[in-house]
Amino acid sequence: MDIYEKIEEMEYQRTKIQSGGGEERIQAQYERGKQTARERITILLDDDSFVELNPFIHGKNEEGHSVGEGVVTGYGKIGGRLVFLFSQDFTVYGGAVGEMHALKITKVMDLAVENGAPIIGLNDSGGAKIQEGVLSLNGYGQIFYRNSIYSGVIPQISVIMGPCAGGAVYSPALTDFVFMVENTSQMFITGPKVIQSMTGVNIDAEELGGANVHSTLSGNAHFTSPSEEEVLNKVRQLVSFLPLNYKEKPPQKHVSLKETQLEVDCARRLIDVVPMDGKKPYDVRKVIELIVDAGEFMEVQKDFAKNIVVGFGRIHGRPIGIIANQPKYMAGGLDINASDKCSRFIRFCDCFNLPLLTFEDVSGFIPGITQEHLGIIRHGAKIIFAYSEATVPKITVILRKAYGGAYVALNSKAVGADQVFAWPNAEIAVMGPEGAASIIFKEEIDHSENSAETKSAQVEEYRNKFANPYIAAASGMVDDIIHPSETKKRVASALEMLQHKRKTLPEKKHGNIPF
Repeated sequence: MDIYEKIEEMEYQRTKIQSGGGEERIQAQYERGKQTARERITILLDDDSFVELNPFIHGKNEEGHSVGEGVVTGYGKIGGRLVFLFSQDFTVYGGAVGEMHALKITKVMDLAVENGAPIIGLNDSGGAKIQEGVLSLNGYGQIFYRNSIYSGVIPQISVIMGPCAGGAVYSPALTDFVFMVENTSQMFITGPKVIQSMTGVNIDAEELGGANVHSTLSGNAHFTSPSEEEVLNKVRQLVSFLPLNYKEKPPQKHVSLKETQLEVDCARRLIDVVPMDGKKPYDVRKVIELIVDAGEFMEVQKDFAKNIVVGFGRIHGRPIGIIANQPKYMAGGLDINASDKCSRFIRFCDCFNLPLLTFEDVSGFIPGITQEHLGIIRHGAKIIFAYSEATVPKITVILRKAYGGAYVALNSKAVGADQVFAWPNAEIAVMGPEGAASIIFKEEIDHSENSAETKSAQVEEYRNKFANPYIAAASGMVDDIIHPSETKKRVASALEMLQHKRKTLPEKKHGNIPF
């Protein structure tokens, strides 16, 4: 056999690998509303940037020919920047994970870390390759181990594009962000058929672990989209905010003249967004969108724990992480789910050098027997731990209410804020004026001829004397009281001032966050 015949054989083998499980199985994939592993890569990456790695690694199929072992791995570019990825191929063995399948994934994960670039996993697998037994389980363990030790080294992103069942779910759960496709992707530890056989209850896969469940109830999914193309474009958007690794700064974007001119109009509109009456709700996302560049705010977990809003934006081209109370839900108070959502986002931003901007309008931690019994103390403590431990630039803007322990927890000066600004209508106090006046002036109110009128007067007196921002500013807990229209200007100035911030925490192995 001469060299040309060798080349021909190589091309034949490569074509066979690239054809996946064959036309019949590919057609079945389309009928499920899903695309192939390679088509997904084409959508995700810049044109003609994908380079496949280890295509000839394989076990043996029934005929003994190489078929790529049910996963495509390699590297390419998103927005001209390097990323590594794997894409499970459901048309080959149902994307089942065996020893060599796992080896391909771990090899590309190692390469990602060695080269300081994000790893993106496109998951579409029926689970472990049962016929390989413990070798398959060991393969999962090898992946989990890398998810864990590489956490905080490079961004790790999981995209669920089909089933992800059993032990397989723990890899996405260990990564930084999980994307899901509505109606075609599921995550669950125990599948519907097993549940039915054990309990006799017939349950739909979507109802058990679909995108809606994980984006609204469990909080396991950070982003969802109706189609694969939309979800992959969201991944591209997310990557545009992130540095390639923990040693880099986030990528700065050029700000156009048109965007600069729009800032003036947005600044003027800010004053009308937040009602003076602390009991009136509003959508804090309107505040965020008027402050971030071009109104571009990429919200994370938007349908989970709606009383807190977290996500990514830019200020004068600099990517930042944003945390904001949402008075539209639960008066912006902090409950268990909001505490978890907030603290994990803070820690991600701190891992990857994204400054933190907090918009505060908080009534306090949510009271009640249910929250107490489920551990609001332990969960709320996570926020304090996360902010205190974070060494990135940290800025707080108090929009309206800042009461009690929640005020302290949400990036106050006491837990390490670099700059704290307050709007003139801000109320900073141990508790709301109504509650405080009812306690402090109880006797006076009770013995008054008109208790309602007396209470109203005392509430106003307490608000003027103790709940205004000037008390906190006089003690250095607020750096400045600013006009709402100046918010973006002052935040941008603070970010520029803090861009070279260096802070070293006490030497230790690691802290012990109250999980």
